[in-house]
Amino acid sequence: MSEAPFPVEPARRRQPRLGYVMAATAAVLWGINGGISKTILEAGLSAERLAQVRSLGAALALVAVLAVTAPGRLRLTRREVPYILAFGIAGLAFVQWFYFLAIHRLAIGVALLIEYLAPLLVALWARFFYRDAVRRRVWVALGLALAGLALIVNVFGGGASLSTAGVLFALAGAFAYATYVLLAEHVVGDRDPVSLLAWGFLFASVFWAVLEPWWSFPGHLLTQTTSLQGNLATWHAPVWVLATLMVLVGTVAPFFLLISALRHLRATRVGIVAMLEPVVGALVGWVWLSESLGGVQLAGAVVVLAAIALAQTAR
Repeated sequence: MSEAPFPVEPARRRQPRLGYVMAATAAVLWGINGGISKTILEAGLSAERLAQVRSLGAALALVAVLAVTAPGRLRLTRREVPYILAFGIAGLAFVQWFYFLAIHRLAIGVALLIEYLAPLLVALWARFFYRDAVRRRVWVALGLALAGLALIVNVFGGGASLSTAGVLFALAGAFAYATYVLLAEHVVGDRDPVSLLAWGFLFASVFWAVLEPWWSFPGHLLTQTTSLQGNLATWHAPVWVLATLMVLVGTVAPFFLLISALRHLRATRVGIVAMLEPVVGALVGWVWLSESLGGVQLAGAVVVLAAIALAQTAR
C-alpha cells in the first residue's frame, strides 16, 4: 500500500538498517534513563521541575553545538514556527511531563507499556486522517491492546491495584508521544534533527519557564546527595550528576537518534523498534529499583507488545 501521504526523501539517502540501529539505541538509552529519572524524583524534585531541567539542559546543549558548528541551521522560517512550536510543547514538554508523573506512581515497565500504545495511535491516525482503508488486523490489534491493558492495570482484581492517577498520566503520555512522532516526521524532511530538537526543547523550556518560574526553583535539591534506590541503595550520587546524565545520555542522545531514524524509516516502523524501551525499562526497574511485575501483568505486557507489533505490520 502506498505511503505517499508522508514526506519522502530521495531513496539514495535512506538507509533502513542505520535507521533501525538508531531507533533501537534510542530505546535502550530511554529505558536506562527511566531509572535515573525515578531516582531524581525520589530525591524530592517534582515532575514539572524535572521536565524543566531536562528541557533547558537539552536546549542549551544543542544550541551551543549548533552555534559553534553550524549557526546557519538555527534559522527558523515563519512557515516552520507553528509546527515546531507544537512539537516542542505538545510533543516534547508533555511527553516528559506525563512520563515523569507516571513513573513516580507506577513501576517503570508498567508506565512505559501503557505509553507505548502510541505506535498503535500513530497507525490509527494514518488510517483515519489519511482515509486509508483500515485493515482487519488494526482492529484486532486494538482489541488485543485493550485486553492487555486490562490485565496490566488489574481491572479484574485478584492482585495489587495500580495507581489510577499513574495509569491516566501514562495514557496521556501515549497521546503526547504519538503527537511527537507525527509532528517530527512532518518537519524532519525539511530540517536537520539537531536544529529541530534544539528549537523544540527551546520552546519547551519557555513553556516550563512560564508555568514554573525559575526564580522559585528549589536549587538546593540539585546540590544534595541521594541514594540510588533499590538494589543500589547503598550507593549515593549528587543529584546534579544524575540530572546531567539525564540530559545528555537520557535526552539529547536518544532524541537525536530517534529523529535521525525518521530520515530512514517511517514513523510506524520507528514506533515498533522503540518498543524495546518498555522491555529495557522493565529490566532496569527489576535489576536496579527492585520493581517487578506479577504473572498476570507479565501476560498483559506480552499481549500489549503483540498488539503494537500487529498494528505496525498493517502499514
